[in-house]
Amino acid sequence: MAGTDSTQLDGLPDGGPVIILVKPQLGQNIGMVARAMLNNGLAELRLVAPRDGWPNPEAVASAAGADRVIDNAQVFETTADAVADLQRVYATTARPRDMVGRVLTPRTAGREFLEVHKAGNRYGVLFGGERAGLDNEDVTLADNIIEAPLNPSFRSLNLAQAVLLISYEWYQNRIEVPEERFQVGDSDLAGKDELLNFLTRLEASLDKGGFFKSPNLRPVTVRNIRNMFQRASLTSQEVRTLHGIAEALRRAGRLE
Repeated sequence: MAGTDSTQLDGLPDGGPVIILVKPQLGQNIGMVARAMLNNGLAELRLVAPRDGWPNPEAVASAAGADRVIDNAQVFETTADAVADLQRVYATTARPRDMVGRVLTPRTAGREFLEVHKAGNRYGVLFGGERAGLDNEDVTLADNIIEAPLNPSFRSLNLAQAVLLISYEWYQNRIEVPEERFQVGDSDLAGKDELLNFLTRLEASLDKGGFFKSPNLRPVTVRNIRNMFQRASLTSQEVRTLHGIAEALRRAGRLE
């Protein structure tokens, strides 16, 4: 048995759950789990009695570069051994269990993970094998159950999907990302001076073309025009393009 605590792997946030796969079958699935884990900043993977043994070259191939997870995976004979050094254990399941206890959504669990870590506890999440999930004996080792609120008539997830779901909810509570951002490509947002220069030119051309029919309404119309362009959040390149359009229209007018 060999492995490294994920908190010691450079570049990854600390405090993440240990991912424990109980009796996984296909090496490809283990590799895809590793990929899903590293997508979300996790690297500590434990395997309980993998059917095809370990290491598994098929896992490496399907990990798509998540080698640090595969290389540091630990193998245990029993689930009890795999969770022995943990203070809190969560079990994932998609079917009702005749057991009394807390059942959390992945989102709630993701928030709780942070509190467990802050309290100085190490914790892990159990995932069952591809065919039938966790046995009741495995679930009894857990303090809480995580159950995703999916379509009641079709709740089947593959192993990597299940790990991705839990890992994602943890990671979203570890990072600060705006819920919305404006993509500007290779250009920067136009400065107010750039936009004002274009609007001044546009308004002068509109004056010459007789666009403002009523002098009394001109200020209101100008404000409306400026508001339209302000809302557009134009980039510098887009403002230059508008200058080009205005120039082309000016030349076209001279030719008519």
